[in-house]
Amino acid sequence: MINRLLAIMARLRDPEHGCEWDVAQTFATIAPYTIEEAYEVADAIERGDLNELKDELGDLLLQVVFHARIAEEAGAFDFADVVNAISDKMERRHPHIFGDAANGGHHLWEQIKADERAAKSDGGALAGVALCLPALLRAEKLQKRAARTGFDWPEPAGARAKVAEEVAEVDAAANDDERFEEIGDLLFAVVNWSRKLGIEPEAALRQANAKFERRFKAMEEAAGSEFGGLSLIEKDALWEAAKRRERS
Repeated sequence: MINRLLAIMARLRDPEHGCEWDVAQTFATIAPYTIEEAYEVADAIERGDLNELKDELGDLLLQVVFHARIAEEAGAFDFADVVNAISDKMERRHPHIFGDAANGGHHLWEQIKADERAAKSDGGALAGVALCLPALLRAEKLQKRAARTGFDWPEPAGARAKVAEEVAEVDAAANDDERFEEIGDLLFAVVNWSRKLGIEPEAALRQANAKFERRFKAMEEAAGSEFGGLSLIEKDALWEAAKRRERS
């Protein structure tokens, strides 16, 4: 099965007989598509659409094959190397399953990951958190890494107080540059509070986005073609009506 897809990609990348667009691509130009496909996988899961999930997983797999083909052409590695690397990693990180360790689980997984990071970086606790991650997700990962060193609020109340402090600093900002910085600090603090409450901030925000879209669409449908000309008070009344219908 996978050999068919590898052959298709090789044909598409053929300098003489391939697709002009595919031949022109590089790691950098393909990376945004890779990120987009990962999000479309998450979207299919969120909507519970398994048929769509099948298609989106295929699109994501194509991205892996694409990157591997570019690397193979450069003499760096090929798809088999990618498969072997992740296979080795999974076996290495599960010694209680594939090795001699008597006990394991998530704690052992995290310790092995930490040891691997230390071996290939400067050893800093925050090393290796990808810069290209969405800011919300990266903030959560940075906070989790810091928490492993003991730099963390012991209770959610401390994180909640920090949110209030950052709101006050936004209000006190004297200019746009200061407001820009303080809004960033506020968002970071909200992510931290969410984490301390055991809520995944990325998932919570996705749900909030979906709820906003759903209720806004209900407002538009209720008002029809007159929606754009309504006052803010009238639109707010439609919003509240949409909320009531949804909750009932």
